[in-house]
Amino acid sequence: MSDRRAPLQHPPVMTYEQMLEKVRYEGAYPTRERAEEAVHLVLAGLGRQLTGDERVELAGRLPVEAARILTAQIPDLQPLTGWGFVQDLAARTGAPMGPTRWDTGSVLGAVAALAGPDLLTRILRQLPSGYSLLFGRAELIPAA
Repeated sequence: MSDRRAPLQHPPVMTYEQMLEKVRYEGAYPTRERAEEAVHLVLAGLGRQLTGDERVELAGRLPVEAARILTAQIPDLQPLTGWGFVQDLAARTGAPMGPTRWDTGSVLGAVAALAGPDLLTRILRQLPSGYSLLFGRAELIPAA
């Protein structure tokens, strides 16, 4: 008998190399290495923000190499807003905000495709405001 509380395991639908090529193409990066830098930066940052079942389930849907980057991070005690997330990544690399925002959207767009709509919705519910646009979704604010 299986544990119904355990998240469903979905084998990754793409290899790490395919993920890098997707990010390279969608981000219009000149080289695979540049795309890989963006993937490392953004997945490490996301690993510092995500916790719980969503973190575990997302790691199970990512290629193994990407999952290792995500899960090697210790989650921060104070989650960052979407804008704070981009600012933190820029500060860590010394890069300007524009390219850092571009990197974030390029990588999180690929992550969203791998996560699927249901898991992505749960991830966005867990994170503070401002992440929806980073993942390529509209940010809907409930009516008061």
